[in-house]
Amino acid sequence: MTVSLERTPRTTTPIPRAAALGIALAALATVVWSGSFVTSRALHDSVPPVQHAFWRWLVALTAVAPFGARRAWRQRKVIRRHLGFVLLAALLGVSVYNTLVNQAGLTTPAANMGMIMAASPVLMAVFERGAGVRLGTRRVVGLLVACAGVVLLIGGGTGGARFAVGDLWMVAAACCFGAYSGLLRRKPAELGGTAFLFTTFLFGTALLLPAQGVSLAVQGGFEPTPGTVLPILYVGVASSAVAFFAWNRAIALVGPSRAGVVYYLQPVCVALLSWALLGEATGWAQMLCMALILGGVVLGAATRR
Repeated sequence: MTVSLERTPRTTTPIPRAAALGIALAALATVVWSGSFVTSRALHDSVPPVQHAFWRWLVALTAVAPFGARRAWRQRKVIRRHLGFVLLAALLGVSVYNTLVNQAGLTTPAANMGMIMAASPVLMAVFERGAGVRLGTRRVVGLLVACAGVVLLIGGGTGGARFAVGDLWMVAAACCFGAYSGLLRRKPAELGGTAFLFTTFLFGTALLLPAQGVSLAVQGGFEPTPGTVLPILYVGVASSAVAFFAWNRAIALVGPSRAGVVYYLQPVCVALLSWALLGEATGWAQMLCMALILGGVVLGAATRR
């Protein structure tokens, strides 16, 4: 549905619908990405981090190609004109971000990975505020409430878990993802979403080729078994093609700060997956922290009046 530029936001009804769709897409991406942290941890002793990232994006590129390759070719002049922007987005969101996540999975539990990544919405809000966008009091309060829940969860809700080297890799990944999400706000309007997605996947995979070659030469390849191939297919199709399309569209609809508030659901989703799949218990402290996070999400995602 196209909204006429001649109408004002206060008199058009599609605006709330667009906001609701954006929040729903951000939530979809967040839930799907929660499984990717579990996958990164599960493959830490069988698939090297760089090879995990390379095959993930090669699968994602294959999944998106039937929809995006032709559109990217039609917009090749636009892509060439904004090549610097596309390359930076591919580097941050494809090549570097997931490689850092996989590297963190070598020494950090999936729950820690999800909790640390929940700090990235703060960075998204900072980037958006730096671009001159007013966040609004309600959204700022929602960010602070959700952030408090994350801090409490890390500090005591997990039983006093200690930080490992992988946690530092996750901090770097959170910064990278926050920068990527902030960058999406400046995506040229003339560049279509599917063409942009395919192009960033293509360039991001190409940028990983040198590191992939080094990893194969030094570490050797991994054994293709159901235990390695199926998780890579999941992160390639669901966590990459589907989730990135949903997230990019959410950014376009509601902006990085409001979508970022929804991203605070990440530790909650990871904790629920840990409980459902791994049998890890969730105590009252964790439940309190999750309530704060959810409350912050609802408050921060509300339409500004």
